[in-house]
Amino acid sequence: MLQSIERQRHLIDFTLSSLMRRKGKNFSVLFVYTLVVFLLASVMFFTSALRKEAHLVLTNAPEIIVQRSLSGRFSFIPVDYGKKLADIRGVVSVRERLWGYYYDPEFKANYTFMVPEKLPVEQGTIAIGAGISNTRHAYEGDILSFTSPDGVLRSYTVKAVLPEESQLVAADIILISTEDYRVLSGIPPGHATDLVLTVRNSKEIATIAEKIKKILPDSRPIIRDEIIRTYDAVFNWRSGIMIVILCVALLSFVIFAWDRATGLSAEEKGEIGILKAVGWETSDVLLMKFWEGAAISLTAFLAGVLLAYVHVFFTSSALFLPVLKGWSTLYPDFRLVPFIDVNQVITLFFLTVVPYTITTIVPAWRAATIDPDSVMR
Repeated sequence: MLQSIERQRHLIDFTLSSLMRRKGKNFSVLFVYTLVVFLLASVMFFTSALRKEAHLVLTNAPEIIVQRSLSGRFSFIPVDYGKKLADIRGVVSVRERLWGYYYDPEFKANYTFMVPEKLPVEQGTIAIGAGISNTRHAYEGDILSFTSPDGVLRSYTVKAVLPEESQLVAADIILISTEDYRVLSGIPPGHATDLVLTVRNSKEIATIAEKIKKILPDSRPIIRDEIIRTYDAVFNWRSGIMIVILCVALLSFVIFAWDRATGLSAEEKGEIGILKAVGWETSDVLLMKFWEGAAISLTAFLAGVLLAYVHVFFTSSALFLPVLKGWSTLYPDFRLVPFIDVNQVITLFFLTVVPYTITTIVPAWRAATIDPDSVMR
């Protein structure tokens, strides 16, 4: 028992000394390894957290949105359609919505105008999101002007600036009264942007959507699950762009790992020969090389994951923020709630740690099975 403990102690001491003798090479390997893990983990953490935020926000989204489509293009929907939709069995309520986009050529930004349901806005006033307030340097009491479809410049007094906490959903929003929005957007009376339905039983949403299409052939029902799937597809697409770019770094790492597997340096082979000559077993040599590879790979993996966590959740992914968030000038400035997909971390572990650790054992096994004299010669 004591001999076994002493043997393990010598094995650990020799492994550490072996790492330190080639500290320059090992440090460069550790740096590149950590960088690859850091970049890949950052993309995974950011997209997972952003997808989680979207799911939380969309939980309170309307169950069914009904839009009107003419010749394949979006059109204003008559408010009278709501009476037909309310008669469908399972529909609890039907509500009209007034909202739309406005492009500001001066700041090259899109604003979202919306008539609120629960927070009525006085005519001639507006409430703006924090993103618009920061971009246009507009605050409570200031006046903002927008051009209506007839070419007239219409001015509104900023009644309030929406709180910073609501930036995720309200950074580019402008709340406006019904009368003012109809004038500014050109939507005629009796029409709305779309209609939203509340359904009694969530299991009947798909069935009700099919009935809506039959009753109103020119309508386009959009269910909440479809919106969530669309957001998932967008996040996967954007993260895919980054993954493709990072594949160059990953390929370089794979080439490096393969180079490790093709053979050892003359110094390492000589070291193994000496160990075999002084009585080390092949299993001892393999165990030493395993711990060398495991020490580097585990250190790089943990350091890369930790740095990625700090990068995503404390600096809002500052390195590749524009690619993952999008082109919008008024994209909200917010801090993501930490969320990590364990399956992704496990996948990243097996893609980076396991291959490198194995590649350090294969050449060591080849050298350890050769006669010590031939290895040293």
